Amino acid sequence: MKLMHILQILPMLEVGGVETGTIDLARELVKRGHKVTVVSGGGKMVKELADIDVRHIKLPVYKKSFFTALKMVGRLERIIKDGRVDIVHARSRVPAIIAFFATRRTDASFITTAHGYYSTHALSRVMAWGRFVIVSSSVIGRHMIEDFAVPRDRIRFIPRGVDLERFKFNPIDETRQKTEYRIGVVGRITPIKGHAFFLQAIARVVRIFPKVNPVRKDGDPKSRGLSNGVKVLIVGDAPKSKPEYKENLKTLIRKLNIEEFVEFLGSRHDIPEVMSSLDLLVLPSVGQEAFGRVIIEAGAAGVPVISGRIGGAVDIIENNKTGMLVKPGDIMEMVDSIIKLLKDRPLAKTLAAAARKKVEREYSLTRMAENTIKVYEEACKKKRILVIKIGAIGDVILAVPSIREIRNNFPDAFISVLAGVESRHVLKRCPYIDELIFYDRKGNDAGLRGLLKVAGVVKRKAFDMSLDFQNSRASHIIAWLGAVRKRYGYSNNKFGFLLNNRLKPLKIGAGPVEEQFRVLKKAGINTIGASKRMELWPGKEDFSYVDDFLKNQWMRENQLLVGINIGGSWNTKRWPLENFAKLSDMLTAKDVRVVVTGSKEESDIVKKFTGSTRAKIVNAAGKTTVTQLAALIKKCRVFVTSDSAPMHIASAMNTDFIALFGPTDARRHFEPTEKGVVLQKKVDCGPCYRARCKNIVCMEKITVDEVYKLVMERLKL
Repeated sequence: MKLMHILQILPMLEVGGVETGTIDLARELVKRGHKVTVVSGGGKMVKELADIDVRHIKLPVYKKSFFTALKMVGRLERIIKDGRVDIVHARSRVPAIIAFFATRRTDASFITTAHGYYSTHALSRVMAWGRFVIVSSSVIGRHMIEDFAVPRDRIRFIPRGVDLERFKFNPIDETRQKTEYRIGVVGRITPIKGHAFFLQAIARVVRIFPKVNPVRKDGDPKSRGLSNGVKVLIVGDAPKSKPEYKENLKTLIRKLNIEEFVEFLGSRHDIPEVMSSLDLLVLPSVGQEAFGRVIIEAGAAGVPVISGRIGGAVDIIENNKTGMLVKPGDIMEMVDSIIKLLKDRPLAKTLAAAARKKVEREYSLTRMAENTIKVYEEACKKKRILVIKIGAIGDVILAVPSIREIRNNFPDAFISVLAGVESRHVLKRCPYIDELIFYDRKGNDAGLRGLLKVAGVVKRKAFDMSLDFQNSRASHIIAWLGAVRKRYGYSNNKFGFLLNNRLKPLKIGAGPVEEQFRVLKKAGINTIGASKRMELWPGKEDFSYVDDFLKNQWMRENQLLVGINIGGSWNTKRWPLENFAKLSDMLTAKDVRVVVTGSKEESDIVKKFTGSTRAKIVNAAGKTTVTQLAALIKKCRVFVTSDSAPMHIASAMNTDFIALFGPTDARRHFEPTEKGVVLQKKVDCGPCYRARCKNIVCMEKITVDEVYKLVMERLKL
């Protein structure tokens, strides 16, 4: 197990569930040898960190001030770098914003825990930006997925844990006669906690449990009085900014005439002691609770629980087995449940014992810490890598050697490829990637709106690095808006400044794969001895399709087959049709069958070609997918093609091929292979990279005889 340095950041360290969870986790991490730092605005619980040898750094990370937050980003970044922090774990929104931007220029992974049922305004969005988003209940998990679009594979379900050493189990003695039942409500005083609804229920409960039994008071043997049948202890306080919440409750208590039955204890550090004094805990929440930490604390202490059937409580409590659930806001159902558990003590004992067993099994602090450490280790070890290649089919095939090397260097990484929809079949069976993301530039993702949509998809994936093999304006913008932390690519005039790890293009043109390998080297990926071999993965169904297709073309079983790719993305790349026709006639004379390939858009050209030759041509133009074309080219003994995607397909399928180059430079677009040979004539005007030309002398200079000779050599005829 790798020892890590974990930094937890939260607004304050006053009393509360988030604060307690932070300290509990820090304690468990330290026990296992990890280094822990906590950053907060300070508070009463800072002393507990000192007791467990955890460093606390006091910063005003709770202030909702833009300028303060901006200043804190720089401060936190220095803390992360100086301390060589591995994980930054944010537990609240404002600290999370600071932490997110601070980690952008560091090697630390950013983790968030969603502690609440957040509104969907902009400030809350940051809680979805973690490398992993930890949730403590299924309701919060659904909330983050449905309302914040967090992908399921980034959600980590880790219920909170309770320290079983601190919360000792105290079994209920159902035979003991009690003169007073103590009911506790523990939690911050806010409207969603349901205090008002609970107090209205208590006003009815006290009628069933009136003052009973004379007892001595204050230790004075002369003092005699009546004890309350029910005593309600409200633990917790209202936010400092909302003191009226507590005052409103006090007013309600006076109206209900139950002042003598209710006591406010304020915020307490000694929750285990408080729990041990209770006969019943009630969680009367009427709003979504992320978890309900006090439920498992009560369960650990042997206190039966009644809770609203809402939020995280539903995950913890099995109704009438480990506790009781009531409809939120239903006063009479709450009254009936309280009376039932106070009167039926054997039932209360059974529920409490079952709750303790469930807490031991599912909600121990040890279990929570171990699961959290696994998330930290996964974030450190399992990188999320985005490869960007949104170009043509041939360009995507050229990226395969680089993708293969990324996988070799990062066997445990999650690797995604952002590609154009036209390339969807190329990487469909690629064994080196985990996911394909498509960018339909000419369709659903056209224009600025589509660009922003794809960038949003990338952002939700929380990638650690992007390797941009496209190096276009669109690719640079997507990686930047997608908040990819480390963005590698070439510095150019196409928004290259958006990359934070840039390379300068070579003055002397390198091969297409070598250019990509330079990007890999910049990212620290080893390419020494790496193979530049292309790959494609047609399936059995693709070969079956080709077999049936050729059989229907009256292809003899052992007849030699030569492929001709008649098309090209530019007219200037196309060899003259009369040359193809003459070559086909010469091959037919040697009992060689010719199959012509091309796109649907080139059907008119193919028709013109077939009409100008005496050969019985197999016309496959527009009749295959990429993988079916790969299977067809595999069937060919030789393949003749221009600088186009089928050239790279032939290379990937290890088929002998002859590449005819004209307006483009073979040194930049052809990856040398034993199976491929290039024919390119030196002309004064080339390579010109023009899609249109009145006199395509570069292609016309390639003669039929020299192409025929090369084909014959490979056919060994």
